[in-house]
Amino acid sequence: MIVFAYEIIVTRFFNDQQAVAEIFSTYGVIPRFLLAGDVPSAISSMFVHGGIVHIAGNMIFLFVFGDNIEDRFGRIKYLVAYISWGIMAAVIHSVFAINFGGGGVPAVGASGAISGVLGAYLVMFPKAKIFTIIMAFFITTIRIPALAFIPFWFILQIVFALMGSSGGGIAYLAHIGGFIVGLATGYAWKILTAGKSRVMSMINKPRIKQNELRPRIEDTRSDISPELIEGADFYEIIAEIRGITDASKIQAIYEPGIRSMRIVATGTRNYDLLVKLPEKVVNPTIKYIQYLNGIVRIRLTK
Repeated sequence: MIVFAYEIIVTRFFNDQQAVAEIFSTYGVIPRFLLAGDVPSAISSMFVHGGIVHIAGNMIFLFVFGDNIEDRFGRIKYLVAYISWGIMAAVIHSVFAINFGGGGVPAVGASGAISGVLGAYLVMFPKAKIFTIIMAFFITTIRIPALAFIPFWFILQIVFALMGSSGGGIAYLAHIGGFIVGLATGYAWKILTAGKSRVMSMINKPRIKQNELRPRIEDTRSDISPELIEGADFYEIIAEIRGITDASKIQAIYEPGIRSMRIVATGTRNYDLLVKLPEKVVNPTIKYIQYLNGIVRIRLTK
């Protein structure tokens, strides 16, 4: 947004076409230069946009899907992954442009990197429901599962690319490339974290006394184990819970005997999850419980 503000000032709201061309050629990614080794341009191009509609669309998608991926990866790994997706998307677009013309045309925008976010999101949160505005002969809102929403978006990119549609200069191959790389990253992360979770659960498996056992709740399986994130003055539990309408259906109960937080949720599916807390945590208080797009976030004060 800071770079975009700079663009507005320099180009006088994109009315100075010479200034626009200079910014795009200086900071955009030019395919033939990128394939010759100009990697910095692939990074700088992610922060340059061609207009308000361009940046608004990208930022909406980043706002909706990016925070959950950041919760999974952590801030540093998320930033590295985001930039990597953008670079790979630029490389794939450049290969296509060199072979089909346009090797000297600069490309700008964060779409390739954000397509990577979508790919990773589809793997990590396939059953999350996306709050979507539908505009036809009427305007309404519905919740569409990510498993339907994101593949539909991806198919559109393929269709437009095959049609050879310029779409106002949209680099559809960058979208497709970023999405595929993000998809692969999501699968790799899921496999690695699943293996780590199994090892840690064997090491730190809590021993529950007989009088602490609760009746079994059916259909409590979650595709991804809850994660515990430590901040400067807080802990945050992130868990995927599907079939719940809102946060009022979720309860978090601290059980000091086993030093764990029990998460109970009721809806079309019932959950009873146990999250082991560090030994140094004593009597944590729950600051808030948030629920959005199938993801619950429980903030605990230290």
